Amino acid sequence: MTLARTHCITLLGVQGHIVEVEVHLGGGDFGVTLVGLPDAALREARDRIRAAVANSGEEWPSGQIVISLSPASLPKAGSLFDLAIAGAVLSASGGVPADRLEGTVLIAELGLDGRARPVLGVLPAVVSAAEQGYRRFVVARGNAAEARLVPDVEVTAVDSLTDLCAWLRGELLPEEPQEYAPRPREPRDQGPDLADVLGQPVARRAVEIAAAGGHNLMMLGPPGTGKSLLAERLPTVLPPLSPAEALEATAIHSVAGILPPGSPLVTVPPFAAPHHTSSRASIIGGGSGCPAPGWVSKAHRGVLFVDEAPQFGRGVLDSLREPLERGEVVLARASSTVTFPARFQLVMAANPCPCAKPGTLCTCPSGERRRYLSRLSGPLLDRIDLKVELQPVSRAELLADRAFAESSEVVAARVGKARARAAERLAHTPWTTNAAIPGARLRREFPVEPAALRVLGRAMDLGQISARGVDRALRVAWTLADLAGRERPGEEDVAYAFALWSGRAW
Repeated sequence: MTLARTHCITLLGVQGHIVEVEVHLGGGDFGVTLVGLPDAALREARDRIRAAVANSGEEWPSGQIVISLSPASLPKAGSLFDLAIAGAVLSASGGVPADRLEGTVLIAELGLDGRARPVLGVLPAVVSAAEQGYRRFVVARGNAAEARLVPDVEVTAVDSLTDLCAWLRGELLPEEPQEYAPRPREPRDQGPDLADVLGQPVARRAVEIAAAGGHNLMMLGPPGTGKSLLAERLPTVLPPLSPAEALEATAIHSVAGILPPGSPLVTVPPFAAPHHTSSRASIIGGGSGCPAPGWVSKAHRGVLFVDEAPQFGRGVLDSLREPLERGEVVLARASSTVTFPARFQLVMAANPCPCAKPGTLCTCPSGERRRYLSRLSGPLLDRIDLKVELQPVSRAELLADRAFAESSEVVAARVGKARARAAERLAHTPWTTNAAIPGARLRREFPVEPAALRVLGRAMDLGQISARGVDRALRVAWTLADLAGRERPGEEDVAYAFALWSGRAW
């Protein structure tokens, strides 16, 4: 047989596309031709695969070898094609039977000694192939737990090209060690707790409201008042990810290469905290060649914490506006357009001025204070639902608040009940949280009593709130009603929601 086929996957973002690997053996002088828009890493596969075949005790065919990756118009990147190409070459030369290659997707990188090495992005690759009807996969053993997260697929783990050849010949492979069995990532038992933050009851309440409704949060205050502590504790009161959300988050972490070994499934909301020197490409995503997910995508279904927000470049901060509205990032390149999901809760923290000294100790002129905070643009702040100011607390206040500070477990129970009420109310819609409802649908399908809208009406007349701000305040009011167990927001809920949106809740 001089022609053989097998299948692999190429990834554009987190979307996989089936690639048919065809190998033709011809006569003449020795040579290997690889066609189908391969990148540099894939072009190097020719020498890597030949060495792997020789060092695995198999025979590399003589003559001209043509390897075609179809569809030819689709860009292909990375080293995950090695195992598929090696299997097709050996099948074309008659070294292994072709029966098991039919309908099988092979994903792994090969070392020069024939070892099968794990690659990035196996979960989204298997998900995409399964959606296109493929049910049998061969992957490196290090990727097996991740691949088996996809239901109703058969995954064979191999340690080397020798194992693949044995499997293709119908031989039994050694039993897998138990440590490779897939298991979810366990939540941290002794992690941060909301009760650790003392003296800031309004800010703790804002964190609870943000968790219950999926709202964005801004905290302003001098150093040491608990801004970072509160942001880090927001994930501890968020509900665990649903199975669908867990797969979405895990797929992004897989492509980004940040999945821990042995426990690949992300079951708790991610928490991402980029440094203030981060570039726009690192926040939004991008890079040369195949774009990589940025911090907004790594925080998908979780929390993105922007600490020292005025220290970020203004263009970097403003680039968050589109993901906040659309829940995704679209990166257009000359060869392709890549879409990454980016539905996250934004938490920003800032000092009130450059010197960051509280009260009368501040030495910053008023103009310098205004310039410092003006780095946070109005359109960005308009998309923040909750704004709270944290003040320094005394020792007496810390001691007095200890009796009222609730643990994350207690707050998370209230958050779960509030989200359940919102999900029941939104059951006929595509959304599950108050923050996700578009403004038009919110006003039309979930109207508030006219008396409750008087506060927002007066604020609009005075130019204190925009139309977008009204929608965001109404979403917060619905969350307050859900937390209180009320059927709909009252005037008090709307007034408090406006105070939180405007930053006057202190």
